[in-house]
Amino acid sequence: MTVTLRALRHRNFTLFLGGQACGLIGYWMQQIALSWLVYRLTGSATLLGVLSFAANLPVLVLAPFVGLIADRFNRHRMMIATQVFEMLQAVVLAVLAFAGLIQPWHIIALAMFLGVCIAVELPVRHAYLLELVEDKEDLPNAVAMTSLVANCGRLIGPSLAGLMIGWFDEATCFALNALSFVVVLGSFALMRLAPRPAGGTHPHPLPGLKEGVLYAWRSMPIRFLLVLLAVIALTAAPYATLMPALVHEAFAGNAQTLGFLMSAAGVGAVAGTLLLIARRNLHGLVRYTIAAALLSAGALTALSYSRALTLSLILMAVIGFGLLVISVSINMILQSIVEDDKRGRVMSLYTSAFLGLVPVGALLAGVLADRIGATHTVLAGGIACAAAALYMARALPRINAHMQPLYARTEASRS
Repeated sequence: MTVTLRALRHRNFTLFLGGQACGLIGYWMQQIALSWLVYRLTGSATLLGVLSFAANLPVLVLAPFVGLIADRFNRHRMMIATQVFEMLQAVVLAVLAFAGLIQPWHIIALAMFLGVCIAVELPVRHAYLLELVEDKEDLPNAVAMTSLVANCGRLIGPSLAGLMIGWFDEATCFALNALSFVVVLGSFALMRLAPRPAGGTHPHPLPGLKEGVLYAWRSMPIRFLLVLLAVIALTAAPYATLMPALVHEAFAGNAQTLGFLMSAAGVGAVAGTLLLIARRNLHGLVRYTIAAALLSAGALTALSYSRALTLSLILMAVIGFGLLVISVSINMILQSIVEDDKRGRVMSLYTSAFLGLVPVGALLAGVLADRIGATHTVLAGGIACAAAALYMARALPRINAHMQPLYARTEASRS
């Protein structure tokens, strides 16, 4: 067994990964089809921002509370329930689209419903991984491998979506996403999980949430990493929301152009994941995170000026690489240093800091793009991303000083 594949020695994790590989291709096909359909129906960058805002606002609002639930209840059953509801959402989209009845408000409402499901799923998923691999030593590798599968879906899904939209229509993408959940639910049915021991006494929800927030804030590494992630979500990540407008504005392109550009970001993300999977330990990972933020900032700035499709494909790969390294590195660090009884709550803060703030950034980016253009909005995001990375770099010596005892404690628990 090679170092890079060691998490696959756990049967339940392998089943989980297989199901997710299929489900995430369907998810990305649906996301590309949704954004293209909204822009085709309305021609409005602001509505692209509204779509992303509606889809991700539930993550910001609900994820911290779900993290508390994830520390109390059966995570396996919660995961199955979210997959069933996500499948139903895809079925409704497909039926409305095939019937020719779909309107922008349908898309936004159903995107918000999916956002509620994802707000429940993601914090539970982060905490659920430890149950699947059983050995905490394999947890960082499991996080990286999960990200690899997610970004393979991000690589394949948009290209397939572009082809399906060109050959058929957006409804086909929704239907294929709904069918992908058959494989996802089958993977959960085949798992054999040991019963979780009943936890001890739990605080009431609000005090419990407060305890998790204070724990994260008082730990300097956790605090700095979550703040950097939040800034990236507000300023850099919204570039994806603007891609239909950017494709139209910079290249006068079509759905296939959009699909290829988003797939290029997926290529970069896969490369970033492979880099992280190959790491044997977490030492130096904070430095990787800062370097990735600077790299993303430079690529976003260059993308705003690019009018050559080939160059833009390369830049999209660099952006995908950088944002992946940032988000997954922070995930790996947090999963390894956080105390087990606060894992669900801290990972819910991670979810809120990244996906939860994306809707705010996307809404602002959409409004700004209708006023100054999508390319100038992407440029502003790149500059803000660079400023956050440079601030983090100044604090790196202090962060590393606080990280050393946490790394030592983690390594001691494995011996």
